[in-house]
Amino acid sequence: MLFLNLMLLQKADLVNEDASNLAKQSILDVILSSGPVGVTIISILIILSFVAAVIFFERVFTIRRFDQTDPNFMHNIKTYVQSGNLQAAHALCKTTDSPTARVIEKGLSRIGQPMLDIERSMETAGKVEVYHLENKLGFLSLIAKLAPMFGFVGTIMGVIKIFYDISLTDNLSIGNISGGLYQKMITSASGLMVGILAFLGYYILTMMIDRVINRIERASMELIDLLHEPTK
Repeated sequence: MLFLNLMLLQKADLVNEDASNLAKQSILDVILSSGPVGVTIISILIILSFVAAVIFFERVFTIRRFDQTDPNFMHNIKTYVQSGNLQAAHALCKTTDSPTARVIEKGLSRIGQPMLDIERSMETAGKVEVYHLENKLGFLSLIAKLAPMFGFVGTIMGVIKIFYDISLTDNLSIGNISGGLYQKMITSASGLMVGILAFLGYYILTMMIDRVINRIERASMELIDLLHEPTK
């Protein structure tokens, strides 16, 4: 009985020592211990997160720069058009670096043509501006979809390796399985984190672009209403 107690105490000490060593491991240690496949996938996810961050901040600064239109812009345009000073209206549009100004300038350049042609020209110009605003957003959406997939691939490959090792050693202990699983599951957690952040960035940028589109549409409607006024 004494021998059995000593054996149990020794086993408990070993378990406690393993738990203590596990607790001392850093995230980097866990990543490095996940094997070549895990390290490769984590490296890919780090690259994807860096690309997503670069795209996000570049688009944020670009959209904010284009969204800073003078609140008196359309008031000045109306004043120039109503007074017949189209040259000043064109000059104001050229000196205002914003999608709204470029769309309005396209409409001003078609004054004298049928109203339908003016509307179509501004609509086409608006689509071009939206395309420039949405540039690279497709890559951000792709990263949001790919990152979790890479994470799941890492986990699946890890599980396959665990069961392959079990088939070779015939050792079906909980410690052996869980020790491999926690190392492999970090790829899934990392993939989900990158995917969630990329999707959040994509959604934020989409809302910012929608606000710019709304301003373009309002300005276009104001110009069309203004050009209709003399015929009322």
